[in-house]
Amino acid sequence: MRTIKNKWLELAIVLSAPLLSVIDVFIINVAIPAIKKGVHSTNGEVQLVIAGYLLGYAAFLITGGRAGDHFGRKKVFFGGMLSFTVASALCGLSVTPVQLIVTRFFQGASASFMVPQSIAFIQVLFTDPKERSKAFGMFGITLGAAAVIGQVLGGYLSGTHGAVEGWRLIFFINLPIGIGTLIATRLFLTETRQQRKNAFDYTGIVILTLALFCLIFPLIQGREAGWPLWSIGLILLSFVIFIYFINNQKKKLRENKNPLIDVRLFRISDFNIGLLAALFHFMLHTAYLLLSAVYLQNGLAVTPAECGLYFILPGILFMISSVAASKLIIRFGKRVVQVGALLLAITFFLQMNLLRPGVPAWLIILLMSAWGVGNGLVLPSLLNLALRNVPAEYAGAAAGVYSTFQQTASALGVSIIGGVFFHFSRQGWQTAYHAGLLMILICVGIVSFTLYLLPDARTTSSPTTLSAE
Repeated sequence: MRTIKNKWLELAIVLSAPLLSVIDVFIINVAIPAIKKGVHSTNGEVQLVIAGYLLGYAAFLITGGRAGDHFGRKKVFFGGMLSFTVASALCGLSVTPVQLIVTRFFQGASASFMVPQSIAFIQVLFTDPKERSKAFGMFGITLGAAAVIGQVLGGYLSGTHGAVEGWRLIFFINLPIGIGTLIATRLFLTETRQQRKNAFDYTGIVILTLALFCLIFPLIQGREAGWPLWSIGLILLSFVIFIYFINNQKKKLRENKNPLIDVRLFRISDFNIGLLAALFHFMLHTAYLLLSAVYLQNGLAVTPAECGLYFILPGILFMISSVAASKLIIRFGKRVVQVGALLLAITFFLQMNLLRPGVPAWLIILLMSAWGVGNGLVLPSLLNLALRNVPAEYAGAAAGVYSTFQQTASALGVSIIGGVFFHFSRQGWQTAYHAGLLMILICVGIVSFTLYLLPDARTTSSPTTLSAE
């Protein structure tokens, strides 16, 4: 039987998965100029380095969750961490853009097997509602803090000059962390009960991966190629495949064949609204970190190392506001998240109008700090808002769907908002920054509207009962 001490130690071990996986989403941003030079890539290829990771991550998240149920969460967590560590080494050894894109995809796919086990372990380890809420809060804080840590590390490591090129170190840094986690997993993590009664939906995995690829790839490469017919055709094909995927999942559910996604979850209105909020928030969140890192270096002539430092105070304030939000939301409900969204809108508007060449460093830090506070009030709370009325027996499936939406949204943010940003960079980096932030402001508006539609977090309601039909 787990003791209190062991329970929190195991939480610390499994939180290494979201920490590493999210760091590797954002550690690329500040290092983009160095990576472009190192592997001789284009802007579109660099976008694919980021989005390819997110695509591999999103495509296999639900599969990763099911694998933990089937084979044991400790085994899958260990295997995912091992694969992630090896893939990180291969990323650092890449010499061409194609090699880096492919190895990044497999790095993301590896992350998709280890991260769902973190969520599952929280549900197993913490049965008390207060402790579980605290553990999920730590999970959310880890996600946000990792994003900022990634920016800081990317700036510092890519700016180093030694026997190994600095940009390669952003991948090699995963090796000691991954190895340490593997050792701790074998020594301290307890295996969970296996559930082998259900088989994998392999065809569902293939269909969903194909649909995501047909959407993400042309959004990035189509822009650089001038939107040829093939890119438009693939985007249209992706919608056809998504529709086929949904119908395929409905049919398997009717036939009791254990589909990849239980489409009955989408009958829960709060869950749907929460997914919509998460979709647009993670689009703007990932895109903002990409845009700000590139604009600080190319538009405001900030060095990579200095660029990383600009994210330290916002990161600290993010963690402080995240902890405060978890307590304030009990008293004030969703108003806390709405205030955070309003603060994000204000700071994005001010950044769009004030951040230009010659701007003093203190103003950049002030506006980015306001972003950190606002993001801390919003991001960690979205998971609880989306899952609060989901029946307990569907919690794991719902968390997998939420995580898939989250990573897909991040890939779309890089593809769509990042694509607009790089398109307008031909007219100057300041114009590009304005265009990108305008799209981000639109996303904030949509998030604010979805938060308005959600019931107040303080109200209690009975979880929805999902019938087979």
